[in-house]
Amino acid sequence: MKTQLRIAAGQFASAEDWSDNLKTCHQLIDAAAAGGADLLVLPEGSLSLFVDEPARIREAAQPLDGPFVRGLVERTRGSSTTVIAGVHVPEADGRVSNVLVAARDGEIVATYVKLHLYDAFGRRESDNVVPGTNAPVVIDCAGWKVGLMTCYDVRFPELARLLADQGAQVLALPAAWVRGPAKEWHWEVMVTARALENTCYVAASGECGRRNIGASMIVDPLGITRARLGDAPGLLWADADADELAGARRTLPVLDNRRFAVDPRLERHA
Repeated sequence: MKTQLRIAAGQFASAEDWSDNLKTCHQLIDAAAAGGADLLVLPEGSLSLFVDEPARIREAAQPLDGPFVRGLVERTRGSSTTVIAGVHVPEADGRVSNVLVAARDGEIVATYVKLHLYDAFGRRESDNVVPGTNAPVVIDCAGWKVGLMTCYDVRFPELARLLADQGAQVLALPAAWVRGPAKEWHWEVMVTARALENTCYVAASGECGRRNIGASMIVDPLGITRARLGDAPGLLWADADADELAGARRTLPVLDNRRFAVDPRLERHA
């Protein structure tokens, strides 16, 4: 395990054309690798976004061996940077799945299918998206354990705790957090809470643009925001430190002090 994990979070406004988004992802991957990033977190929906016609994501979705993911993965070849990005993948019933792809050195090292769908605030992600049925996913990144979550997942503390139970020291959180009354406050509170209650780092990449707030954040195990972006495209940086993590868990031993376990059984999506 490296003493420090160099983390980058890339923020951009996803366009309808996947090839435009791939070019943007390539630029962010190159910049992260040049800056020595061990981990780069890109937004949910990096493949494509239809602001006013969400059902069109069905026609834009691509399989994991399609040109977008192939182009994303190939850009990591020769690099030790682990890149995590959200894409939509076609499903048999005509809907899609919302998938995080983790890639490193030209290979897909893991995938995670979004468990909690955004059927809230007057929206219904499940009209077009199939919920995941996978167990929580933790990957290795330069010897660190990184747990995978997507956007609305952050409102469900039991998922973050299950990832911590699997050894997660960092939570990677690609998102496309929709604008609305108090929504930016919700985002800040939830991201900070997941870090603080699990004494882990959270690297949250928020898509920006007309629909989404941006506000990418990297938060440390005691709930301090180490870096944050506003609502414009950009790349932010922070280092996770092994001694700092161990010190936080000694000072605030919530994982040892707790009295209840989280039930890992998956409930049916409503």
